[in-house]
Amino acid sequence: MEFYESEHTKFMRELFTKRPELIEKQKEARALWWDKQVDREALKRFKENKVPQKGYVYFSWPGKEGEQ
Repeated sequence: MEFYESEHTKFMRELFTKRPELIEKQKEARALWWDKQVDREALKRFKENKVPQKGYVYFSWPGKEGEQ
């Protein structure tokens, strides 16, 4: 029984077979951008101190500044 394999998966499998050094570069890039430790306390403070956004920020009616 054969399982479905997308064109993208086939492409990536062939690419990594031809250029195995890309696997290590992929891991380095992932570590740089995604694999981060989250400071839960800082995230909590950030969410608690969020300022509510006005309904439509790109336009205000004349004489209505400060109202919401």
